[in-house]
Amino acid sequence: MSAAPRVLGIDPGTLSFDVCGREGERLTLDRSLPTAEVGRRPEVLIDLLRAAGPVDLVVGPSGYGLPWVGVADAGPREIDLLLLGDAGDGPRGTIVGGMGRIVAALKESGLPVCFAPGVIHLASVPGHRKVNRIDMGTADKLCAVALGVWDQARRYALPYEETSFVYLELGGAFTAVIAVQGGTVVDGAGGTSGAVGYLACGALDGELAYLMRGFSKGSLASGGVAYVAGAPGSDPGDLAAAAPGEGRAAVAWEAFFEGVLKQVGAEMTVLEAPREILLSGRLSRVPWVADEVTRRLRRFAPVRRVEGYAEVAKEAAQGAALIGQGLVGGALAGLVETMGLRAASGSALDHLYVKDMDDVRRRYRQSEPGPAPFWERG
Repeated sequence: MSAAPRVLGIDPGTLSFDVCGREGERLTLDRSLPTAEVGRRPEVLIDLLRAAGPVDLVVGPSGYGLPWVGVADAGPREIDLLLLGDAGDGPRGTIVGGMGRIVAALKESGLPVCFAPGVIHLASVPGHRKVNRIDMGTADKLCAVALGVWDQARRYALPYEETSFVYLELGGAFTAVIAVQGGTVVDGAGGTSGAVGYLACGALDGELAYLMRGFSKGSLASGGVAYVAGAPGSDPGDLAAAAPGEGRAAVAWEAFFEGVLKQVGAEMTVLEAPREILLSGRLSRVPWVADEVTRRLRRFAPVRRVEGYAEVAKEAAQGAALIGQGLVGGALAGLVETMGLRAASGSALDHLYVKDMDDVRRRYRQSEPGPAPFWERG
C-alpha cells in the first residue's frame, strides 16, 4: 500500500448515503446522496465511488456487520447475515430500502470494498453483555465511534488508549448509545434495542412483539417520536418547534429525552469516570434537541458534539474512512489497533439462547464457516 493510503468510507443512513474519502490528512470526497435514490439506482453510488479514482480500500455499507469480509467473498450466506432479512421482507430485505440491490451492485463493481463489524463482533465487549443481543450498535455506529476516539484523542492530546466516553448517536431514525473505555468499545445499545429514536421504537416490549406475531423490518423503524406525535413524515426541526406545547408532540419528545437519559445512565455504570458524552447524528444538529439533551445529560459528564473533518458526510462515513486508512497500514493503524478492530469475529447471531434459536441459525446457515478477513485472502 502507499505511504498515504487513499480510502473511502460509506454511511448507509436511513435518509442519506454519505461517502467520505481521505488520502493522508487530505479530504478527497465529501458527498451525500438520498438513500431512496441509491436504493432505486445503485449505479449512482457506484459512479460516485469510481469517479473518486483508484483507492486502496472502500469500507462499505455493512448493516449488522461482517468482520472484514471482502465484497468478492460475500455470498448469499454473508449477505443474509449482513442484512438479517427474512420471510416477509424477501431473503435479502433490509430496513434500508434497496440495500440488497446496493450490495449486489458493489459486488459487481470490482471495487475493493470490505464490510465492517458491528459492536456485537468485538472481543473488547465481554461475553455476558452479548447474551441474547444482536443490535449492540450496527457497523455504521461502530465507525462513528471510531471518529469519536480519533476526535477526543486530538482534542485533548491523548493517546487513543486513554480516551473514554459515552457516544450518543441521534440519527434521523434510530438512537444508539455506545460505551468506550480505554479506546475500546465495551458495551452498546443499538437503534433496535435501546432508547426511542426519531422514527424507531427502540427496544420492543416482548409482549408487544408477541401480539404483533410476525412483523416486518419496517416495523422496527416505527413507533418513535414522529409516530407518537402523529406526524411520521415530519422534519425533526418542524416537530421540535411543536414540542413546547401540550399534546402528542410534547409526550413524544419527553419519551425521547427520558429514554436517552436512562440509556446513557445505564452505560455509565460500566465505565470508570468517562471524560465526556459525545453527540452525533441528524438530531444533534437540531439546536433545541441538542440543547435539551445536553441539559439533561450534563449531570453525568461534560457533553459536546463530536468534531469531524468533513462538511457534508456524516460521522459514520468519516469514521469509516479513518478505519480504512488504519486497516491498510496508514498513520491511523494505531486507532485500529487500540480499538481491537482486527480481532472482530463471528456473526450477530452467536449469542442467542432463546427457545427456537436453532431454527434461526439454520436459516442463516450458521454452521458454515465464513470467509477470512480480506487481508488474509489477498
